[in-house]
Amino acid sequence: MPALAQRLARIQPSPTLAVTQKAAELKSAGRDVIGLGAGEPDFDTPDHIKAAAIDAIHKGQTKYTAVDGTPALKKAIIAKFKRENGLEYTPDQIIVSCGGKHVIYNAMMATVENGDEVIIPAPYWVSYPDMVILASGKPVIVPCMPEKNFKLQPAELERAITPRTKWLILNSPSNPTGAAYTKEELRALTEVLLRHPQVYILTDDIYEHLLYDGLEFNTIAQVEPQLYARTLTMNGASKAYSMTGWRIGYAGGPKEIVRAMAAIQGHSTTNPCSISQAAAVAALDGPQEFLKKWVETFKGRRDLVVGMLNQAKGLSCKSPQGAFYVYPSCAGCIGKKTPQGKTIQNDTDFVQYLLEAEGVAVVQGAAFGLSPHFRVSYATSTEALEKAGQRIQKACGALQ
Repeated sequence: MPALAQRLARIQPSPTLAVTQKAAELKSAGRDVIGLGAGEPDFDTPDHIKAAAIDAIHKGQTKYTAVDGTPALKKAIIAKFKRENGLEYTPDQIIVSCGGKHVIYNAMMATVENGDEVIIPAPYWVSYPDMVILASGKPVIVPCMPEKNFKLQPAELERAITPRTKWLILNSPSNPTGAAYTKEELRALTEVLLRHPQVYILTDDIYEHLLYDGLEFNTIAQVEPQLYARTLTMNGASKAYSMTGWRIGYAGGPKEIVRAMAAIQGHSTTNPCSISQAAAVAALDGPQEFLKKWVETFKGRRDLVVGMLNQAKGLSCKSPQGAFYVYPSCAGCIGKKTPQGKTIQNDTDFVQYLLEAEGVAVVQGAAFGLSPHFRVSYATSTEALEKAGQRIQKACGALQ
């Protein structure tokens, strides 16, 4: 067997996928496990989107497409950006990839040189740092504290920027915290970015439509048009349309960066699935009313989960304004002993205890760069969430 590449030693397997897999293994072994690790909506893909995919199959749309997306899907994406975000793009500024993750990976590979720095606010989505490392860059992690609602502050951004800074990655609403930036908070960050013209911004807007409590969505190039030429605005079909398995992500941005991303994609995956692209056209151009119902359902689940976690001994949980995650602190459980006599030393120990003692699968905060916390996905049934909340309360109550 040939020696494996040294770069593999610098990255970690996805902890969120690992938790989901572990929960599935325990279920198949007969354990009663409630999995709260997966970051995907439990709703089915809407029927009109599935019908568009079936129609594409019958029409024979099963061949290669343009590497960076079909003209029809690019047209739908351009219309979406203008309609919902006030951003105008031309087809050569748009790329379609195999999911949002693929968009970000292509961007890092196309632009980051050895030693270039990429600022990543923590808590962060688990893949951001590893994608930077794979591109030979240096992740610069900026901790964002709970007292600031897990949001990057302008002074912290200013301190993190150096002459080697290539990108800022900003995710709002956030995975894992659900934190969402207001227009005013984004504007304060843009004032810093305007002073540093070498810094490009990759804004991950994948949870755009999952906002609560009347918060209005804003994206950074919309808030500050002077940053338009330095911003790659990424989005996708996965979260808003419950199309995680269809693997469609897209972005609008500077022509030269989009062209370079397409060149990389042409030598890796080539085009995204032709059928999925036809379905994504229906998602973006079709009815959007169902989103209101889904958002109301998620909001009810959020309120349930936050309430139950705050009743658990040793836990405290903020109520986020977006996505379908909460990020409670388990600081009050650190140092306590389980009924078996094991000391909970960190959030990894805590989530292992929840899984072993009560069959609740969550993800440790260490995976997202800020401890002692853990991530709960409430993209599952209310019944499962109620059971999980009771089990978590029981587990916390048993700690001495």
